[in-house]
Amino acid sequence: MKIAVVGCGYVGLVSGACFASLGNQVICVDIDEKKIASLKKGISPIYEPGLEELIRQNIRKGLISFTADLRTAARKSDVIFIAVGTPPRANGEADLSFVENVVRTIAKELDGYKLIVEKSTVPVQTGEHIARVLKASAKKGASFDVASNPEFLREGTAVRDFMNPDRVILGVASKKAEKILTDLYRPLKAPILITDLKSAEIIKHASNSYLAMKISFINAISIVCEAAGANVDQVATGMGLDKRIGKNFLNPGIGFGGFCFPKDLAAFIRISEKLGYDFGLLKAVEEINENQKKFFVKKIEEAVWNINSKTIGVLGLSFKPDTDDMRFAPSIDIIAMLQAQGARIKAFDPHAMKKAKESLKDIEYCKDSYSVCRGSDCLLILTEWDEFKEIDLAKVKKLLKQPIVIDGRNVYDPGRMKELGFQYHSIGRP
Repeated sequence: MKIAVVGCGYVGLVSGACFASLGNQVICVDIDEKKIASLKKGISPIYEPGLEELIRQNIRKGLISFTADLRTAARKSDVIFIAVGTPPRANGEADLSFVENVVRTIAKELDGYKLIVEKSTVPVQTGEHIARVLKASAKKGASFDVASNPEFLREGTAVRDFMNPDRVILGVASKKAEKILTDLYRPLKAPILITDLKSAEIIKHASNSYLAMKISFINAISIVCEAAGANVDQVATGMGLDKRIGKNFLNPGIGFGGFCFPKDLAAFIRISEKLGYDFGLLKAVEEINENQKKFFVKKIEEAVWNINSKTIGVLGLSFKPDTDDMRFAPSIDIIAMLQAQGARIKAFDPHAMKKAKESLKDIEYCKDSYSVCRGSDCLLILTEWDEFKEIDLAKVKKLLKQPIVIDGRNVYDPGRMKELGFQYHSIGRP
């Protein structure tokens, strides 16, 4: 198929590269001409395992191209995926101005039939607005369908998730749109659920809000476990063995981050309010997540006594491992709270430091983990990168001023850390 993917961010770029690897002719569009210039050379603007290699393979095969010219891309394509950003407004609502701008440009290029597909996470009823704009601006004789195809890609495993999905959701309003999208996704041999447009739009927000709820729930349980002297890891394992609950997303820590969960949770609360429902449960999920970062800073205060003038080492800045994404990363708020108390911060992240420098100032960025440890009064683990799990702990102990480790991701075994002589503090474990 001839496909245009508008937006070369985490979702659009992965989707475009994977559609091309399935044998489709794909044009990826972005207004950032610097980004487009890099992509034409096969250089990905984001760190995502396997993505850059996939882009280069498809460039060599002539299956993918990159442009800043949306109008030409729209004319040349039969299916147009909208994967632009929907950042949160101050009140939690999604800002759909980028989506609207894309739709208005596409509308001017409609000639014959086009299928316009929402790939960005958008509020329910957005499809209706898109259809109205297209109908008002379409040329005589042009026709179109609007569909919703929410993405469920996890940063760090996005390429694998696209090629091996749990399910494909297709929200459609016509049999023609259903056939086109079913044919497109058939090679993945995944379960395909056909829904109406509004249901597909809600599925994405409902899914992310539910997963955020599981994370906040186990984080709340971790506090109860600490107060009682219980072990949250054992509690989570016992819960997860129940097939009705499952083990995924029951890992306690410093709270969820990234661009999806915080943004989609806030948006779904606001969507529900506009529809007349006060979603108090999700408001509590949001509050627990914010409090978890404060709870972690309190742990640091108790461990080092006075934070003022202390040098605090930080391992991990991205919101999760295997990505360089710093958007809504818990590290940002935690470091800001420590700096407000007069702490000096040294930090290292395997892939996120370039982006971290845009939001985290007055930090000593180090070349590796051991440089962070050298001369620090304590060490924080904020992202569970594999290389931190394999670090030489005996060397870490020698480099630290005091053998204090506050582990926000429960990376290390408490028993072993005690044997090595560390003052070790983790989440919800005695």
